[in-house]
Formats: sequence, structure tokens, C-alpha cells
Amino acid sequence: MAKIITLTTDFGIRDSYVGALKGALLSVNPEAVIVDISHTIEPGNIKEGAFVIAGAYSYYPVGTIHVGVVDPGVGGQRKALLVETERHFFVGPDNGLFTFALGRESIVRSLELKQKRYFRDKVSSTFHGRDIFAPVAAHLSLGVEPSAFGTRLASCIALDSPTPKFTNSALSGEVIYGEVIYIDNFGNLITSIREEDLTARFKGTEADRLRVEVKGVEILGVCSTYADRGSGEGVALIGSSGYLEVAINGGSSVSYLNIGLGEKVSVSVSVDGTPTKKNFTKKNCNGGLK
Repeated sequence: MAKIITLTTDFGIRDSYVGALKGALLSVNPEAVIVDISHTIEPGNIKEGAFVIAGAYSYYPVGTIHVGVVDPGVGGQRKALLVETERHFFVGPDNGLFTFALGRESIVRSLELKQKRYFRDKVSSTFHGRDIFAPVAAHLSLGVEPSAFGTRLASCIALDSPTPKFTNSALSGEVIYGEVIYIDNFGNLITSIREEDLTARFKGTEADRLRVEVKGVEILGVCSTYADRGSGEGVALIGSSGYLEVAINGGSSVSYLNIGLGEKVSVSVSVDGTPTKKNFTKKNCNGGLK
């Protein structure tokens, strides 16, 4: 059965880059099954690419090859990388792009791509996606042994992972502090606070008593779905990625709050079930539509 090869890049869809990448793959293995995860990662935003890859890769069959090209250091000192885990393969630059995915995997080996016979004959210093990563992935899909591509690495580059912080005091009780780590296409704010963080810290607390605060406004209660709030109302929920999200029913929370990545978010328990700050609604937000 033909191997699946996924692609995640910051190439966009206007230029020839994605087409050239796929052509380089198919020139080596015309039977490869190519799947696009995303080509609209913010240019050079490695952390965004890492989050997108981590959100999608595990839904593919065992043995899938994941090619990632968000590579602002192309042609520089960064290494070209192949990582084999117990379930998947990852091919791309050694710049942290696979950090979040590899954190969920058991790594079998990491290799620096060295064997030029598996590259295109002429390698551009600015397009390793086409000339190195794509042909390597294609040869891998044909059954070439991973060790044939290069030499072992003791470790690969990892991004700092924004982990939540926890405090507990007689005055404020238990509080989880996190930050916005990703903004999806709907304008929903995905935070670094995971479902298991809430479960561990607020075990036995009813979800409607949890208070989520961001940029001076708050949402009382963690819901199950976006529609649990009325049109124009803010909603906090555990999204499909397993992280706490801040959204607005019928709108874009990033537009209404006018915030970006890194914005601080906190979760605490409401003692009496009443808000202490402005509710997150269209009319109460600090920002405004752009």
C-alpha cells in the first residue's frame, strides 16, 4: 500500500512552491499519497507550525511520513532532520518544528540528513523543502531504511513549551495562569491550559463556577460547545485540541478583544457564582472589530 505523506508549510497557495514540492515528491514516488495539512502557516512562525502539526499528525495511520517546512534558517547552520518514532516519521528542518508532536511520541532515532544521493541533483540554498525534504520523504515512502539517509543525532532542537503556572492562596484560592498560544481561522483563542490542568486543579468543582479571565474581561463557566452561549456572548470551552479556548458565539474573539499571541489568561473559581469583572460580550470588550 502506498505511504501517506503529509505536508505543512508556510508557502501559501499563491506561488509555485507547493506545486514544486509535490512535483519533487512525485518524481521519486509517483504512487505517493500526498495530503495537505496546511500551507498557510504565518511565514517563519515555527511555533505556529509546530502547533498545527501536533494537532493533526496523530490522526493519520501508523507509518505516515510528515513533512514540515517552516524554515527561516534555510541554507544556514540548522540541520536537515529525519525523526523516526514508534508510529510516524517526521522530515524537515531541525529548528523545533516537530517539538509538540515529538513530545507525544516515543522516539526511535533522530538523523541528520547527509546522503546526497537521496536529494535532488541540484540543491538550492533557499528551497530545501523541494530539494532535500521532499525527495527524502519520497524515498522513505518507497521503503528505504531510515539509517541510509544520514547520521544519528543525540538530540534535536526543541521549542520552549509555554506551560501553565499554578498558585494557591487564602485570598484568591487556586488559580491557573496560561497564555494564548494559537489563534485559529475563526478567531478563537487557544490557550496553553489543557483539560487535564483544569481537572487536576479543580477536581469536584462544577464547570459553571470556573472563571476565565483575559484582558480585563471574564467568562463565567466552562462550556461544552460554542452554542452554549447566545449570539455575541463570550464562551470558554475545551476545544477539539484538548486545550482551553476563548471564543465568541457568532464572532471572532481575537477581533473583539484586539489581542495576540502571548496574552495572559487565568482560570479560578467563583466563590458565589457571580462575575467580578466585565462579561466578555461584543459590547463589553476592550477592542473592537477591525
